[in-house]
Amino acid sequence: MTLPYLWHLRAGSDLVTPHEATRAGFLVLALEKNRRATPHVAQARALQEAASQAKTPATLLQIPNIEIGLLTAAGLSDKALTHLQPKDKQKAVSGLIKNFLEPAGETFVEELVFRFLLIRGDALGGSMRNVGGVLAQRKLTRAILSSLAVAGILYQWQHTKTKTWITMTEDDTDIELSLRGIHWQTENGPRTLLYNLNVPLLKNNVDLCLFSLTPDEAHQSAYRVPESTLALGELKGGIDPAGADEHWKTARTALHRIREAFSAAGYSPYTFFIGAAIEKRMAGEIWSDLQSGTLTNAANLNVENQVASVSRWLTSL
Repeated sequence: MTLPYLWHLRAGSDLVTPHEATRAGFLVLALEKNRRATPHVAQARALQEAASQAKTPATLLQIPNIEIGLLTAAGLSDKALTHLQPKDKQKAVSGLIKNFLEPAGETFVEELVFRFLLIRGDALGGSMRNVGGVLAQRKLTRAILSSLAVAGILYQWQHTKTKTWITMTEDDTDIELSLRGIHWQTENGPRTLLYNLNVPLLKNNVDLCLFSLTPDEAHQSAYRVPESTLALGELKGGIDPAGADEHWKTARTALHRIREAFSAAGYSPYTFFIGAAIEKRMAGEIWSDLQSGTLTNAANLNVENQVASVSRWLTSL
């Protein structure tokens, strides 16, 4: 039987991220950042409209329904607000007015909006740190769903927020935006793929976990039994070449721990790696691990046929 990585790879150089893909990846991140910024800009406009009714910074306190805007401009994040008492919030807003809005004079509303956007922008920057991973998960999910569809295999998918399992429909547009898991049936039994799961045997989070379980069994923590684990993988969606080597080192260490832990328990699930930014030296190391059997499969997230091949392999296990 042909080794699965040979379905789409002939040499380690096939894994290297093309320069064009790097450029395209940065563009996708920029577009996603703008998309995520839209609600913050809309909120800033709403705050500006409401605050414009105030004649002085002090009278901002008399305008209803802008407390959250004032607290944000004062430098408090949504998380921080959950830990503060009313008197703490009042002190923060008073400090904002006295130290920043009053010195701004007639432009105090603009100052308020600028500070609101500054804090919201910081929060946006934090959420963007993992956006590469989110986009990578969506892309791989769409490839897996496509593999199942082409094979004529029915599936269910788990909603990220509600945790409910939903039966596939003819229109599956955008379900990857809110999908945490996929379940399908094979000749060899049930298969359930879960993202970002803390595997008890490892006591660590794993990006991609494929089990020979039904969703109910997975919900009942049957995945704690090592023998139900078919494959575990690391997915790195960061596109910046400068961080590529660090991402691979982290993934390689995680995969090594997986193999050690399961080997000690007498099991050896398949392990695989999918990355968006893969440099030449990294590609050589990945290829070496594939040839030695240390790694079962690997793919560059930016090369469509490689992602499709890995997806076909996962759905055929």
